[in-house]
Amino acid sequence: MDKSVTLSVKGILLAGLVLLALVTAYLLGGAGDSPGTTARADEGDGAATQRQMTMVGTGTATAVPDQISFTVSVSHLDPDLETALAEASTTMKAVLGRLEEHGVTAKDMQTTGLSMNREYDYPSYGSPVFKGYRVNQKARIRVPELKEGGKAITAAVDAGGNRVRVSNIDLEVSDREAVLAEARKAAVEQATAKAEEYADAAGQDLGDVVTLKEVSTSTPSTELLDMQSYRMAASDLAAKVPIRAGEDELAVRVQVVWQLG
Repeated sequence: MDKSVTLSVKGILLAGLVLLALVTAYLLGGAGDSPGTTARADEGDGAATQRQMTMVGTGTATAVPDQISFTVSVSHLDPDLETALAEASTTMKAVLGRLEEHGVTAKDMQTTGLSMNREYDYPSYGSPVFKGYRVNQKARIRVPELKEGGKAITAAVDAGGNRVRVSNIDLEVSDREAVLAEARKAAVEQATAKAEEYADAAGQDLGDVVTLKEVSTSTPSTELLDMQSYRMAASDLAAKVPIRAGEDELAVRVQVVWQLG
């Protein structure tokens, strides 16, 4: 009797273990299906990505500069600060007044700097000797007509004499946006032509544009001469600053993504 009961208990335990094993196997099997589903989803995403094409194009356009800009600096030293300020301002007004004779209007003049500093002499022996206050005023000037550029620079130096410096002379294109528009169009056309070649080689049809962005833009100006380090008399200026317009090249780089059919 005891032996029979013992066998029955063993049978129940064995059956329980078998059932537990089946349940565990079922659960593990169900969990094992998840990575496969994820993998298929990933494969689907990859296929969608492969059906897009990205291409970069560069376009350029040239333009002849039609205006000139430069910086005028006026400097005056005086033991009295108010006098130094007044003298520098008077000289700057004279310079700007002369520039108006060459087509420069108020919108073409921009004050870009004003500084006031103590200035000293430093002898080999002894203490520094106070010389006065150095006042500097700066203005950025744009001459709308390039042909007036040389005359305007000469007039500025003539009006201010040795107190005037001219620097950062640049030739510029007034309507750069119009030139950039041409360069952008050329950049997109180049990118499209390359994309069509690659799509045809791959046996695909080029579909709609997904994204289009401007990667970089180059809009250089032509610097003629920097005279900041020294002063020039009006009599030499015309000979030392030959103004030749030449050409500026503006470049645009774009990136375009297409859907492939």
